Amino acid sequence: MNDLNAFVTRSPRELRMAFRDGSLDLTTSGLAPDYVQANLVALPAEFAFDFLLFCQRNPRPCPLVEVLEAGDTEPKSALGADLRTDLPRYRVWRNGELVEEATDARTAWRDDMVSFLIGCSFSFEAALLAANIPVRHIECSCNVPMYRTTLRCIPAGRFSGPLVVSMRPIPGPLVAAAVQISAQMPHAHGAPVHVGDAAALGIRDLGDPDYGDPVPIGDGDVPVFWACGVTPQAVVVASRVPLAITHSPGRMFITDRRNDYYTSRGLQSDLPAPH
Repeated sequence: MNDLNAFVTRSPRELRMAFRDGSLDLTTSGLAPDYVQANLVALPAEFAFDFLLFCQRNPRPCPLVEVLEAGDTEPKSALGADLRTDLPRYRVWRNGELVEEATDARTAWRDDMVSFLIGCSFSFEAALLAANIPVRHIECSCNVPMYRTTLRCIPAGRFSGPLVVSMRPIPGPLVAAAVQISAQMPHAHGAPVHVGDAAALGIRDLGDPDYGDPVPIGDGDVPVFWACGVTPQAVVVASRVPLAITHSPGRMFITDRRNDYYTSRGLQSDLPAPH
């Protein structure tokens, strides 16, 4: 396993090139902390409108930061990048079943794929740390814990399924500050969807996440839950689309855009204006 601390100061482009050549495969939490990270969902064009509608109806788990034209693999948010190669690891889904994890998605990619880049809560972690709010999974050099909940997303066309959340234990006196900080970053899921008792979300055991790694919850820590960009992966399973390519949970696409790009310009500034 790669040591996270050895790569924190690398630029987004340097990290993408290391992911592309296969020399680096690790969770991207804590990397390039000033830059927007994104979840990836790529679907055949015939399903793109339904998924776009799903994202617009469920902006907390699916805050769109960029949508590419069918067949395009170079996002405007990272010129020169290739979405087929520049993430640490990918998942390939067929008919709702996970069939492959790979560090290169070119073999499974189709010419008509439409790529969606969805904001990630990793983007607000630097702001939490700057406010002296601990981020336990960074302290532990592991992935953030993520859980499927019993809450349902608003369906759209082919797509429906459960909300997935990420959890960070926050010291009780700092919870309000964590809420205020993350609320200012809607491109990174915004404010938490729940604070406190995990059972209210249908989560039975915080020590057994559905994705990512368990983290210690110290005395005085309060579990805080944010909507998570892994939600589309649970939706892909529930909706059984013939093909989908996503990031592996915790291994994001790192853009060249700083976090204040979206906070200053608006969440969906790269989407076409309505006619």
